[in-house]
Parts: sequence; structure tokens; C-alpha cells
Amino acid sequence: MNPYLDIIIRSVSVYFFMVIALRIFGKKQLSQLNTADVILILLISNSVQNAMVGNNTSLYGGIVAALALFIINFAFKKLKLKSEFITNLVQDKPEILIHNGKIEFKTIAHLGITNDELQEAMREHGVEFYKDVKLAMFEIDGSISIISGDKNLRQTHHKRKIHKTLGTLNN
Repeated sequence: MNPYLDIIIRSVSVYFFMVIALRIFGKKQLSQLNTADVILILLISNSVQNAMVGNNTSLYGGIVAALALFIINFAFKKLKLKSEFITNLVQDKPEILIHNGKIEFKTIAHLGITNDELQEAMREHGVEFYKDVKLAMFEIDGSISIISGDKNLRQTHHKRKIHKTLGTLNN
């Protein structure tokens, strides 16, 4: 077999393994990475490197593996956009955590969300008490979004922060 075709097949196999593993272990793992998560990602990348390139440690072997990963990721995203079945297969649905001030304890327990994590999300959105939450959702990216019942509340927390050098730009 052509060694570069072998690298492509290995890389695509590892890619699909990682998609399945992330689906099984859940989206909560992706929302905010802690030190242990970063270490896990580094160790996984190191452990699957040889599985992708085998004995080929050449520059071309690495480029072929990376190119195969970029192409399969691009194609997979396009496929998810076109196929609801594939999307449902690999992506969870948003789940309700709090509705009209009532906590969905079964859902929270199933997702492994702690009380501290839920309260942190509420504080980030400017909500102090559970009873003031109109809707709290566990989103598909692993974040928690909160809609307050307070019509006067305008503050919200944005996860993405503007880099300090971009803060001086005028609109």
C-alpha cells in the first residue's frame, strides 16, 4: 500500500474515533478547559500521532496527516449542515436546566453539572436567585445560557473577551 494513503486512512480513522469519543464523553468537557483537560488533550494528541503516521516521521508524512485531518473536518462539517441525521448522531441537543425558577434536578444530575457551576453561570448573567431565572439552557457547545425574568436587567456576560489591543478600535 502507498505509505501516504496509509497515513490518510489512519488519520481519518483517528478523527472519527475522536468524534465518537467526544460524543460519548459529553459536551461538558468542551465548555471550559481546566488544567487536567489541557493535559488530557496534549496526551491524546501525543498518543494518536503514531497511530496516524506510523513509522513515517518525514515532513511529508506530517503534512499529509494534517491535510487529511483538515479535509475530513471540512467535509464532516459540510455533511453535518446537510444531514439532520448526522447532526443528531454526533451532536447533543440543548437541555433545560431551570424553567420559570424550577430546577430540573434530573437533567442537572445526568449532565454532571454542579450547583457551583450553575450558580456561577447565574452570576455571570447577573442573576442572584434561582426563582429569577426564566430559562437556563445547557447549550450544544457546553456553555450555560440564562434568560432572566427581570425585564429591567440588561447586563449579560460574554464568554469571548476582546483582546486589550483591539479595545482601542473605533466603530
